[in-house]
Amino acid sequence: MSSYYDEIEIEDMEFDEENEIYTYPCPCGDRFVISLEELQNGDDIAKCPSCSLLLKVVYDADDFAAEDDEPIELSTAITVA
Repeated sequence: MSSYYDEIEIEDMEFDEENEIYTYPCPCGDRFVISLEELQNGDDIAKCPSCSLLLKVVYDADDFAAEDDEPIELSTAITVA
């Protein structure tokens, strides 16, 4: 079983839209990082690239489920006569 430095809600992390990553300050001075792709794959551990600390990210996996299928658009209106 892994030991985590802390557990943080996804809402408390900063999202970088350009790189599609979430970050959170690490006590070592760097930042914990977890990618949007990792979250979509069900991963919940953000890692610091400069030290060995791990951060458990608390989030609703359904909010990050990968959208494989395009939503079906209803282009025909139903008219009642």
